[in-house]
Amino acid sequence: MRKLMVIAVLLAGCGTWRGGAAETAAACVPPGSWAEPLAGAAGPSIPGPDLFRRAAKAPIVLLGEQHDSAEHHRWQFQTLAGLHAHRPDLALGMEMFPRRVQPALDRWVAGDLTEEQLLAETDWRTVWGYDSALYMPLLHFARMNRIPVVALNIDRALTARVGREGWSQIPPDAREGVGDPAKADPAYTDSLAEIYAAHGREGKPGDVKDDPAFLRFQEAQLLWDRAMAEALADTHRRTGATVVGIVGAGHMERRYGIPHQLADIGIPDGMVLLPWSAGSPCFALEAGLADAVFGVAADAEERPSWRPRLGVSLAPLDQGLRVESVGGDSVAEAAGLERGDVILAAAGTRTNEVGKLIDIVNRQAPGTWLPLSVQRDGATREVVAKFPGS
Repeated sequence: MRKLMVIAVLLAGCGTWRGGAAETAAACVPPGSWAEPLAGAAGPSIPGPDLFRRAAKAPIVLLGEQHDSAEHHRWQFQTLAGLHAHRPDLALGMEMFPRRVQPALDRWVAGDLTEEQLLAETDWRTVWGYDSALYMPLLHFARMNRIPVVALNIDRALTARVGREGWSQIPPDAREGVGDPAKADPAYTDSLAEIYAAHGREGKPGDVKDDPAFLRFQEAQLLWDRAMAEALADTHRRTGATVVGIVGAGHMERRYGIPHQLADIGIPDGMVLLPWSAGSPCFALEAGLADAVFGVAADAEERPSWRPRLGVSLAPLDQGLRVESVGGDSVAEAAGLERGDVILAAAGTRTNEVGKLIDIVNRQAPGTWLPLSVQRDGATREVVAKFPGS
């Protein structure tokens, strides 16, 4: 199963599977072509014009991505442009932005902000952290064509709080206007249990479903899906436009996440489109994965190269970054970091922003030591993350 982005941001250590030379010899979905996914294979090729004509009639079109894949973002740009040629009346919804920054997006589309101003006013490094250059072509296309850009997300602090306390404990005035999510499909629960168990939790997927911590984790994921579904639906109903959603693939695969919540809202006919990278295993293709997949090349960035990996997933707090899980055989595990620790500072720099810690980690050379100030059980201690040589 392809990895779903969870509440925390994964810091270089719980990486996505990459296909090797054997897997890249023959692509399951030929690059440059659309196809319907079947069990372990791609179906017959779908002509691009036929697919775009169909998509232009849909209320919502979801374009999935692996967040750090340049090829996926190029495919999203191409698909957005193709859809715009068939239906200029579009809106662009983006997972990358919380609702509170909508005024900045409006000013961007109106031409009133520079790139630097947009990134500053949307707190890009804090709330998202991935390379903004991957997303700027989409944002420039929207501005050039005066396509509204809509913030789909909610603040991570809310999803983190639900993960700690549960949805029922969140007061109505703290829910950012989001309604109660629809109950998860049992198969989605299975998928989330697999993800939960894979990120440092004890037990097999089948053993965690009654764990209160897992139930809160699932509620946080459903909240995330519901918030984005409501924003997409509201935009379509207000404007009448086809809304193109730029969202992580895990929120739409098999129609479990956002599509499931959209159906509960009354919009069951949105389309799900996914890129399929050369080298991705054919067995991962399955009927119902998406309405269509498009073959893209493997990312050049996926070639093996050394980079510093801490190996934790994190949730932001006011005073620091809470460690949600620690990867096995990671730098973080060797340093003695534990789930529940709060990283207060790295190399003397306060780390209550995920993007800031990513920057610090990325600057580490092979063989260097990074001092971390960590709070555990009310006491502050110093630990040292020792990065291996290249």
